Amino acid sequence: MNSDPIADYLTRVRNAIKANHRIVEIPSSNIKKEITKVLYEKGYIQSYKFDDSSVQGTIKIALKYNPSTKQSAIVKLERVSKPGLRKYAGQDNLPRVLNGLGVAILSTSKGVMTEKEAKSLNVGGEVLCYVY
Repeated sequence: MNSDPIADYLTRVRNAIKANHRIVEIPSSNIKKEITKVLYEKGYIQSYKFDDSSVQGTIKIALKYNPSTKQSAIVKLERVSKPGLRKYAGQDNLPRVLNGLGVAILSTSKGVMTEKEAKSLNVGGEVLCYVY
């Protein structure tokens, strides 16, 4: 039994990057699908596919690497808000990751989005993770 599915998602991606895997397969949920879409839109992953053939379904993520240096596009994935200590940010104090070079993924009332999108919509929310 996993008590934090988002942390499990991030850990599976981190482990696949360390092992230089091309594809990682993760059990699916709606929040994980939304995080995957944000990672794809921001260019951190190459592609993704949602497979809903089984009861829970899976997410297949093709990781992105630099062809010459074999470095992953994702340097660090960091969970911020945890089940034991939730972290929220209002619209006035949204976090900046690496002075704007990285992204913070937030769960807001208008859906899962980056801190820049949340700032433009004037909404705050739970800070799920940092990606850079």
